[in-house]
Amino acid sequence: MKRDPRFQPVDAAITPRFSGISTFMRTQRHDVSPDVDIALVGVPFDIGVNYRAGARQGPSSVREASRLIRRVHPTSGIAPYDNCNVADVGDAPVNPIDLMKSMASIEAFYAGIAKAGALPLSIGGDHTVPLPILRGIVKKGGPVGIVQFDAHADTLDTLADTKINHATTFRRGVEEGLIDPKRTIQLGLRGSRFSSDDIKWGEDQGFTCITFDQYEEMGRAAAIKEIARVTGTGPTYVTIDIDGLDPAYCIGTGVPEIGGFSPRDMQVMLRSLQGKNLVGADICEVAPCYDPTGMTSVVAANLMFELLCVLADARASRQAKS
Repeated sequence: MKRDPRFQPVDAAITPRFSGISTFMRTQRHDVSPDVDIALVGVPFDIGVNYRAGARQGPSSVREASRLIRRVHPTSGIAPYDNCNVADVGDAPVNPIDLMKSMASIEAFYAGIAKAGALPLSIGGDHTVPLPILRGIVKKGGPVGIVQFDAHADTLDTLADTKINHATTFRRGVEEGLIDPKRTIQLGLRGSRFSSDDIKWGEDQGFTCITFDQYEEMGRAAAIKEIARVTGTGPTYVTIDIDGLDPAYCIGTGVPEIGGFSPRDMQVMLRSLQGKNLVGADICEVAPCYDPTGMTSVVAANLMFELLCVLADARASRQAKS
């Protein structure tokens, strides 16, 4: 069924893709409202990092790169703009020098998205960002399962003597009752660690942690089966740290780790989420200042479209049943 024509992306046959103001995938700019089914959001926040900043520029860079994206998925045939009203609702408000004020304002923005009934699809920002997003959207429905693609587990208790940062996000999410640890799977973990216990906390809570070494041994098809087994039929949130991909493809990130996923790996695993009870998704840690080629943002834009398609399918399926 065709959706509201007000929400159709800019037509490249009328307005060339290199012209006009950048929005995510050339969707229409629209305020958060009950008319929006899927809200595309930027979160230009990066004061949760302890090494290289720059992810605050991620949303603007991915908006620009996403001019490349067309309308229909080449494999599944999903046409998200025919299934749902999709809009770029702008950037969540942040305070560039106050982490806690930013956490509160981001949470409030996403609470408004949830109240309006939309599913959020976001571009960060550093990987602190999923915490205020989940605080905003996980309310009476209870904790959600997590599919996390990442080089790092992000389950430390503290980093630089702080509790809220990009290395503690998923520990805080469990402690706050936002994340169901038994329905959480982390894929692609690798790189040197602060200690031998870096991923142990998550495993002790019930996370399924798949290192990249294990991924290579088991293969992509087996990893997809594990994602399906762990997440089951409950509400599930997807989060991608772009450093989960090999820096050969995505050098534009604050903490690059060699030996990661290829974009093809990610495409196929994201496509396997079709039919899942998805409640939102994000891509974080795109720092374009470290990638003069712009390829990191191009990869992120394409993965954003993969996520948009499975989210639109999930939203349309729920609407058809209601």
